[in-house]
Amino acid sequence: MTNVECDSTFPRSYLDIRRNYVMPLSGKTALVTGAASGIGAAITKRFVEAGAFVYLTDIDVEAGRNMASAVSKERGRAAFLHLDVSDAAECDKVAEQVLSERGALNILVNNAGIGHVGTILQTTAEDLDRLYAVNVRGVFNVSRSFISSMVERSSGSIINIASVGGVVGLSNRVAYAATKFAVVGITKSMALDHATDGVRINCICPGRVETPFVKARISEYPDPEAAHREMSMSQPVGRMGRPEEIAEAALYLARDESSFVTGSSLVIDGALSAGK
Repeated sequence: MTNVECDSTFPRSYLDIRRNYVMPLSGKTALVTGAASGIGAAITKRFVEAGAFVYLTDIDVEAGRNMASAVSKERGRAAFLHLDVSDAAECDKVAEQVLSERGALNILVNNAGIGHVGTILQTTAEDLDRLYAVNVRGVFNVSRSFISSMVERSSGSIINIASVGGVVGLSNRVAYAATKFAVVGITKSMALDHATDGVRINCICPGRVETPFVKARISEYPDPEAAHREMSMSQPVGRMGRPEEIAEAALYLARDESSFVTGSSLVIDGALSAGK
């Protein structure tokens, strides 16, 4: 029998295949802000399913703990930490705890965000400050708390959840769009600053996604069915996105296979921005 030299890059066992393709985040630690529900919860579940240990953070303690318990029971390892992303000191404290417990943070998802409906005439300076504190300063605070440790290790992926409203203008969303354009700008600048440090920074820009928050808003309309239909049809594909679809995009950006992707804004909006 002729001996055939084995390609060292080929998976040698079922465990290798499972680790590389089914559990691509095995051995990694992630932190997701605003993870108690919606897109943050979906990303948490997907990351745990992919093998990561995930810290869920949120200002809603009860919902966060319940989510962490459910994820741990059904899928694997997760832990909840209270975090107000607008508080820089609290972000530093959480980073200190995570790095002490896990040694490193491999993946950071800045998902926490809030919204406001209104034109500039219907938006106060206080409204703008409230959104800026969470949507912009929150991304800045949490990233700043962790990025030094990533640079030291020459490894890390930061994923910012922006919005299609950070790529094109949206009517009646002046404050929200302003903050999400800022998130896209932060993402691009950070990516350039750390392009040679082994740290990748990208953002995801979803269109309207059918989260619990959106469902709650729909339920407040006089005709919820008509409101749901209208919101669905506002996307050219005829439906809203699903949190799980955004989670899959986050998983791609978290994986080692996306090592050449940094400074990107991944738009997932059912073609909403295609004609703009």
